[in-house]
Amino acid sequence: MSDYHIPVLLSEAIQGLQIRTEGTYVDCTFGGGGHSKAILERLGPEGKLIAFDQDQDASANVPADDRVLFVPQNFRHLSRFLRLHKVGPVDGILADLGVSSHQFDEGERGFSTRFEGALDMRMDQRQTLTAASVLTTYGEQELHKLFERYGEVTNAKTLAKRIVEARKLVALETISGFMQAVSNVVKGNPKKYFAQVFQALRIEVNDEMGVLKELLEQIPAALAPGGRVAFITFHSLEDRLVKNFFREGTFEDQPADDNPFEHRKHRSGLSVITRKPILPTEEEMKVNPRSRSAKLRIAEKL
Repeated sequence: MSDYHIPVLLSEAIQGLQIRTEGTYVDCTFGGGGHSKAILERLGPEGKLIAFDQDQDASANVPADDRVLFVPQNFRHLSRFLRLHKVGPVDGILADLGVSSHQFDEGERGFSTRFEGALDMRMDQRQTLTAASVLTTYGEQELHKLFERYGEVTNAKTLAKRIVEARKLVALETISGFMQAVSNVVKGNPKKYFAQVFQALRIEVNDEMGVLKELLEQIPAALAPGGRVAFITFHSLEDRLVKNFFREGTFEDQPADDNPFEHRKHRSGLSVITRKPILPTEEEMKVNPRSRSAKLRIAEKL
């Protein structure tokens, strides 16, 4: 498991879920199974774990345990598959929204600039949209907006224009080919610049913001009263959606409520446990540098 992915904020997330030995829990992002393993260690014989993961590589990590039900699907289908398997409201839901180390380290998956490979970036290999097809078919305005919104690329408009010009001359199908084609518009540290560009492409290819919104909207109905939900995010776009939904049941930023005597309506059906996100310790960041940007937020069903 440790070779596949080191679970981030493991003890904090598990502690926050307040696991009951006979409870039913969902791990929305099974991956290497690190968080699931910790949940199973706290469950008794009557406990149950439902694990979701759309990446077919993750299925090889599923333990031979009768308490585990593995669902090889995107977690946007949470409610549908809970109903299909006749699982009632659950006691806890965990979602680690980070891309697994395994996906970054498999060069042919196209997630990282550290390797040469096709511009793929699909977490679910069954889908058809790839990073290469985004670069090849999206209009200049679409490219501009996705690099600006999902990657916070400083010269997103210039980059989009360059891509449209370059694809008339060369096929933007490989990591090195793409990086060479746009090298003359790179601003600042190339490593950081392309990390932002690749993040934007990955988010678009996998509809990560749309998927997250769909999952959040299903959480209140999927949880039993007193059940808890823990989300681990890795960039500000995700964290803002989680924070706003937990607090207000909406995805938009709301005006601050400064009146301590005014009763706050919990439109989400959730009560926020973590007023500020839990961050990884210095020790964890040293052991696992990919945890640096992680934030954990926890809420409880009213």
